Amino acid sequence: MLAVELEGVTKSFGSFVAVNDVSLRIPVNSIYGFIGPNGSGKTTTLRMIMRIYFPDRGHIRVLGEESWQAANDRVAYLPEERGLYKQMTVRDILRFYAELKGCRNCDAAMKDWLERMGLMDWADKKVEALSKGMAQKVQFIATVISNPELVLLDEPFSGLDPVNAEVLRDAVLDLKKRGATVIFSTHDMAVAERMCDRIFMIYRGKKVLDGTLDGIQSVYGNDTVAVRMDEGASLEGLPGVEKVTDFGNHQEVRLRPGSDPQAVLASLMQRGRVRRFEETRPSLHDIFVRIASPAPEDRRA
Repeated sequence: MLAVELEGVTKSFGSFVAVNDVSLRIPVNSIYGFIGPNGSGKTTTLRMIMRIYFPDRGHIRVLGEESWQAANDRVAYLPEERGLYKQMTVRDILRFYAELKGCRNCDAAMKDWLERMGLMDWADKKVEALSKGMAQKVQFIATVISNPELVLLDEPFSGLDPVNAEVLRDAVLDLKKRGATVIFSTHDMAVAERMCDRIFMIYRGKKVLDGTLDGIQSVYGNDTVAVRMDEGASLEGLPGVEKVTDFGNHQEVRLRPGSDPQAVLASLMQRGRVRRFEETRPSLHDIFVRIASPAPEDRRA
């Protein structure tokens, strides 16, 4: 069964085509990641699923329905632009959002979420007293407190410190355990790799990736080598190497088509002690950069 289905969807704003002939099939009870550069069409696609925007062409079915009324109580949306009523207390604002979605008795759910997010001591404080991270967690609770079947999150982890980001990631995974379908956009490729059942990448309005991480990586083959050398050893100018990406404590080396990894290893050994040499598939980060990096003619423009 599908939670969301897009069929040949196109959306333009004036002469700018934000989403161009995109089709997607998002299964129920899955976590689906939307990735892509800024301005690629992620938020526009989410807003069409939420029926905030109408497509110019194509069909969108949400939880089996193709209707252009306001999104119903089974669907929840956390926009990238955060917004809470600052003069309301945390408890009152959560109750308000729950009742908007038809949840009239939310006290137990509210207590559960506040305790999980470490906000119980702030329940009767006004929103204006919260830190940015606290307010972000409150808005997440407001999104999911009514126990929706489909949850759309636009950049939910943006701006959070590592501890709070981990808390929110665990909460998203728990939504799936409870039976919900979660769609979220992110610029953090590591998060997408770890959390998502399937990943969709949109670039310049068109779908360029859609599938499992394993399936996406298999398309690009085993052309990547993870390398760690003794400090001071240079990897520049290696024969058979197309690109070197430095991650600080290790490097990723992308091989040219037809290059022999063992020949690259022999060259590395001439430059210093090799601590790690592991043939691997390209990371999602590397695949993203390959697709979204500007072409040489664009760099010259």
